[in-house]
Amino acid sequence: MTRQEPERLEPAAEPASPAELDQEAEEVTLSVMAASRLLVAVSARALASTDDTLTLPQLRALVVLDTCGPVKLAAMAATLGVNPSTALRMVERLESAGHMDRKTNPDNRREVILRLTPSGRDLVGRVLAHRRTEIRALVQRLPAEARAALVPALRALTEAADEMAVDPFDEVRRVRGLIDDPLNPAPPDSPQGGRRRPKGGTV
Repeated sequence: MTRQEPERLEPAAEPASPAELDQEAEEVTLSVMAASRLLVAVSARALASTDDTLTLPQLRALVVLDTCGPVKLAAMAATLGVNPSTALRMVERLESAGHMDRKTNPDNRREVILRLTPSGRDLVGRVLAHRRTEIRALVQRLPAEARAALVPALRALTEAADEMAVDPFDEVRRVRGLIDDPLNPAPPDSPQGGRRRPKGGTV
């Protein structure tokens, strides 16, 4: 009868030191920043291939309107993080290009209401579709394992952002900039005023 050797326990892994944790966080930070620059470049290419006269901030303004429906000029400025005079200059350019309509609020003559035109909505749809196609092509070049690991990592990053993540609809609602569109009234029981979120995401 042979005697069994006692099972050897593997030594517990040493916990990472603060320096190692800081280094890991820095590497992740740099990787996320690089990915962010890549996505901005993709958006810029998508816009340039669709309409090379517009800038990314102007596209973002159109996306806000596409997401939220008619909004006040002050709410647009707050959502974009610019002052009202800067937002007004942007609106004037977009209006002259036929992508945005600007009217005085009939309920308050001091307020300006912005609405996306069919041309502006078509432009947003084409740019976001182009961006989606290019991102999809990049993702398809990744090995299957890398793609599988990317999904939970990106979801975890989004969840970690929590209140830091900016949703145009939430921001416009926060500054009370939404108005009912008299040309397309929302159903009375609609929780979001009948507005829709863009399928391609924010810019």
